[in-house]
Amino acid sequence: MTGAPRQSILRALMRRRVFREASDEEWRDWRWQLRHSVRSLEELARLVPLTEDERRGCLETKEIFRLGISPYYLSLIDPEHPFCPVRMQAIPRGAEALRSPGELRDPLGEDRHRPVRAIVHKYPDRVLLLALDHCPVYCRHCTRRRITSGEEGGISREELDEAVAYLREHREVRDVLVSGGDPLLLSTARLVELLEQIRAVPHVEIIRIGTRVPVCLPMRIDEELARALRRFAPLFVVTHFNHAKEVTPEAREACELLVDHGIPVENQAVLMRRVNSSARAIKDLMQKCLTMRVRPYYLHQMDLAEGLEHLRTPLQKGIEILGALRGWTSGLAVPHLAVDLPGGGGKVTLQPDYLLERRERETLLKSYRGETYSYPEPRETDCSVPYDEVYYR
Repeated sequence: MTGAPRQSILRALMRRRVFREASDEEWRDWRWQLRHSVRSLEELARLVPLTEDERRGCLETKEIFRLGISPYYLSLIDPEHPFCPVRMQAIPRGAEALRSPGELRDPLGEDRHRPVRAIVHKYPDRVLLLALDHCPVYCRHCTRRRITSGEEGGISREELDEAVAYLREHREVRDVLVSGGDPLLLSTARLVELLEQIRAVPHVEIIRIGTRVPVCLPMRIDEELARALRRFAPLFVVTHFNHAKEVTPEAREACELLVDHGIPVENQAVLMRRVNSSARAIKDLMQKCLTMRVRPYYLHQMDLAEGLEHLRTPLQKGIEILGALRGWTSGLAVPHLAVDLPGGGGKVTLQPDYLLERRERETLLKSYRGETYSYPEPRETDCSVPYDEVYYR
């Protein structure tokens, strides 16, 4: 037996084996899930047969980064396979305790763009607002682990008020990404309070929420939350599925509930060695996202956070994967391949090179099948005074 039926059976067996005392009502309660998160090697070892590498990883990263796995996400782990893609994202390996050349504590250069504690302002018209420092699952590939490790301490209400004051003072800001940590771990009332403050800033046009809750804690997405978020349109939820194994009936229900309430949901995946580093895995993930009405947005090259070299792929691998998707599946299923430049240069996108040769009267291009085509260039090439510039005068 393979595929979805096997996964469903494994999940049911895992839940009965490790959380057999939980009622269905408790299992569907997101607060129960958080209270029963697995947070220590001893607890994890009782529930999952760990490899020696995983045991060493838990011990050697104990003082570096939090361990935390919701019961729901733990139920997705295949206990028989150490390279289960969910397992690799949730359970540390020994290599995570090693620092490799080029890795950075602050890989995206955010700290030098933090005018106040809870704001990162790297781009001209948009900011990141850090709402809190904790998550339903502490992903082993976390790029913001200096914050989500708890090293800085929690973000206070006063610091969030300071962040909102910063928004009011900076009229160039039109787009606010609320992230952290995971902002959907705030109570609905507290989240609404924060969103009301942001929406009250006249020049803020768009709000985005970065969250892994639909993947790791889908029971958090309920009618009350979906209705509350709808009030703040245009508001986008940006989530983080990395493998088709994470697309469960519960995750599907959570995403579709948001979309049914008029909240667009987009996905940002991270390319990780042995987790999803093949065209087959990425194609399967992106196509399944579309069936939930979740739009594939970015496929991220792994950031240079400390301890993650064992999960990183060469840049060329992502380009090859995009080349194997373009033309072979719907364009909607082809994400942008994004590289967040180390040290704070911002995102750039890469794609396969379809340009073969530029000539005076034509440009030669390669199709997705590798065939050569000619595009005739226009005889009039003067674009110095475009119509749109005239129109906007």
